[in-house]
Amino acid sequence: MLAIFNKNLVNPPKELNSPNPHSSGSGRTSKYSQEIVKSFQQNYSQNAPHSVGFGDSAFLAYSTCKSPQIHQQRLFCGVDNMYCIFLGSLINLSSLIKQYGMGKATNEAMFVIEAYRTLRDRGPYPADQVLKDLEGCFGFVIYDQSIGTVFIAQGTDQRVQLFWGIAADEFDVCSIMK
Repeated sequence: MLAIFNKNLVNPPKELNSPNPHSSGSGRTSKYSQEIVKSFQQNYSQNAPHSVGFGDSAFLAYSTCKSPQIHQQRLFCGVDNMYCIFLGSLINLSSLIKQYGMGKATNEAMFVIEAYRTLRDRGPYPADQVLKDLEGCFGFVIYDQSIGTVFIAQGTDQRVQLFWGIAADEFDVCSIMK
C-alpha cells in the first residue's frame, strides 16, 4: 500500500530529512513522487492496483495481491471525503461495531474512518484512546480531504510495517506492508 502527501498535509517523523533530489545518501538518485506512483503501478500491474489521486494534495494506492495469510486484508473505503487504505485485520471488529453502533456489514476500513470521525468531531480524546481498543495485525492511512489532514497508525505488534520517506520533490511517502 502506498500513500503520498503534499508536504503541507503531513508532519512526518523529525528524523526524516528532505533529500537532495540527486542523491539519497545510498548512491541512488531519489525519486520524485510521480516516479514513485508510476513504479508502484508498474510493479503491481499483474495484481490489479487500485489508486485514487487528489490533485497535488494526495495519492492513495493498494494492490489486490493475494497473500498466504488468510486474515490479511487490503481494503479501501471512502466516506464523506474521508478515505482509508487498510492492511491486516481487527480480531475484535464485531465488538467494536457493536460499541460504535455500526452495521454488521462494516469492514475494518469503514470502522477506522468512523473511529477517526469520532476523534475529529467529538474530541478531545487523544488518538491513543481509540487506537488502544484496536486488537489485531493492522496498519492504515486515512486522508481527510475536507479538512486536509492525514491520520496514520499501525498495530502494536508491528507485524504490519510502516515505512516513511520523503520524495525528491518533498512529498511525504508512506508505505504499509506485511
